[in-house]
Amino acid sequence: MRLPLVYHDDYSPPFPAGHRFPMEKFRLLRDHLVDSGLTCDAELLRPELCPPEILGLAHCPSYIERFRSGDLGREEQRRLGLPWSEALAQRTMRAVGGSLLAAEQALQHGLACHLAGGTHHAHYDHPAGFCIFNDLAVISHYLLAAGRVQRVLIFDCDVHQGDGTARILKDTPEAITVSLHCEKNFPARKADSDWDIPLPMGMGDADYLRVVDDALNYLLPLYQPDIVLYDAGVDVHKDDALGYLKLTDQGLAERDARVLQHCLSRDIPVVGVIGGGYDKDREVLARRHGILHHSAAQVWAERRLG
Repeated sequence: MRLPLVYHDDYSPPFPAGHRFPMEKFRLLRDHLVDSGLTCDAELLRPELCPPEILGLAHCPSYIERFRSGDLGREEQRRLGLPWSEALAQRTMRAVGGSLLAAEQALQHGLACHLAGGTHHAHYDHPAGFCIFNDLAVISHYLLAAGRVQRVLIFDCDVHQGDGTARILKDTPEAITVSLHCEKNFPARKADSDWDIPLPMGMGDADYLRVVDDALNYLLPLYQPDIVLYDAGVDVHKDDALGYLKLTDQGLAERDARVLQHCLSRDIPVVGVIGGGYDKDREVLARRHGILHHSAAQVWAERRLG
């Protein structure tokens, strides 16, 4: 079988032209993966909407309802930075369902990737930084509550700190939050992850990859998680509009391959979500995000052959 990939046509709803958030990148990522021969549309796994009761494992029920009904307050709308619509509400519920499906596939097959996800700035009762519901926290609470796993490790390589994830899971010792992020970047007020690894502005491939290797060589044997949730944000790229780190395409590919290999060599299932990435050239951005899926497919094929 091919690497399990999760996607839905709801992921890129109609959106204002020129908006800072690249909503079309999910559709363009799907197109890129199909055009490059990595998958075909019929093989992509389509998720259901995430039920409110599962969202409620990580989020305030009244906040869930306010968002679903389009009743966010002005301050909440400002923090979110996205214009509300029914299509956005459906997309949001669907995308969390996609991360859940990808996690289920990873537990079943060892590895799976989502063509969305990584909404790590969403907090218990409010949105922030283009993030509405925190799929990483929802997955963690769901798998733990269902008894599917005893310990989750979130390895967040987005250039911005996973502050929402850290705060939602701070009282859940079975969910270990790890954030590698540029120290001088959004959010201005950082949360306390279980492991914060702040990186200096301008860090390039070699130094970054050394940090990734050192972190995983220490943390995976220490915690021995039953699943790793990997946020493969590409806003660490040298050309990212909101970044400040200096990774190249090759550095991204090497990072993704190493994270997956670290997990799979220890027989730890791992699910990849795409995290953040910002570029005015949306097709270039889609190809940048696709590095995760191409790297994962290569690791997947090597393990199948091995």
